[in-house]
Formats: sequence, structure tokens, C-alpha cells
Amino acid sequence: MVDVARVVAADLVVPERELAERLGVSRTSVRQALTAMRVMGLIDVRPGAGAYLQRPPADLVSSLASEVAKAEVDHPMIWEVREGIEVQSARLAARRRTAEDLRHMADALAAMSASIAEGGDGIFGDRHFHRAVAGAAHNELLAQLHDQLRDLIDRTSEASLTRPGRPPVSLHEHQEIFEAIERRDEESAVGLMREHIVRSGERIHGIR
Repeated sequence: MVDVARVVAADLVVPERELAERLGVSRTSVRQALTAMRVMGLIDVRPGAGAYLQRPPADLVSSLASEVAKAEVDHPMIWEVREGIEVQSARLAARRRTAEDLRHMADALAAMSASIAEGGDGIFGDRHFHRAVAGAAHNELLAQLHDQLRDLIDRTSEASLTRPGRPPVSLHEHQEIFEAIERRDEESAVGLMREHIVRSGERIHGIR
């Protein structure tokens, strides 16, 4: 649905067939996404004419993010969105990070490590690490998307880190991601971040 929303936001009027062709999906999938957005009051679908925005384009992704945030933390859709945003953030962070960005990540890891050493869950440090990676990507739109989903990302991280034995494992994964970003290894940063997000989601879904 988010992909459909972005195309609609870019073009005020978009025929259903053209949307399907642009996105490489079936017209049925497009129709379902448009129906959902119409119910949310974001668009007006006029048969034979196309989809018309009912709200400013800048509000569209934000509104969708709010709807996603209302979902349960174990919904696969949430983890798929996190994977997309955070994996790309890791890639760009490895390419563009500055010394200051690395300090922010290191500080977050230190806070997470100290919390875990005292028997805590490391949630505070975890949150700041992921935000630091997003900031290090130096992509304003990506940063905005991450910020719009902040509450959702925080909730999913908390659900993962409160699982028995998970905090030390998560800290180790974060340290590996940090090291890949530090040495500007984009492919390793991508692979490690993807593995981290996927594994966290699987644990929430009860998959071992």
C-alpha cells in the first residue's frame, strides 16, 4: 500500500492500470490498496478517471505510518517496513558516516552495554543506536520516514529486547553493524542489519 501511496502522491491523478504497470503488481493488488486508502479518507477513487488525493501529498505517508503504528508488534508488515528502512539506512551510513556519527553510535552502544551489565534490557541504547544509524545515512526523506515510525520501531524493539536472553545477543549484533559502518563496508552493513531485523521479527513471531 505504501508503494501505491507514493505514486499517487507524486501524480495527482493515476489510472489503476498505470499504477499496476509502474509498480509491477496485479491490478487486484492496486485495487485493494486504493480501497484501503479510500476508506482512510486519503483519496477519492473515480471510476474511469483515476485516484484523486483528498489531502496534501506531504500528509500521505505520515497518515499511513500512523495506521501502521496502530498494528500489533508481531504483524509481519511492520517488520518488513523496518527491514526496508533500516537496511537502506545501514547501507548509506556505511557510505556517508562522519566521525560524529560514529561517536553517536558508540555512545548508544556504551549505554546499551552498561544497562545490560546491570541486568537491564538495553532499550534506551538500542533506540539511540538505530536513530544514530538513520541519521548517519544523511538522507532527509529517509530520516523523516524513520522519525514518523519512531514509536512503532521503539515498540518492536522493546518487544524483542524483553525476551529472555535477547539483550546480549542484540548488543553483539549492533556491535557488528557498527564495525561494518565504521570500516565503510556497505555490503556487510546491509547483510548484518537485515539479519538483525529479520531475527528480531522471527523471535517476536515465535519462530526459532
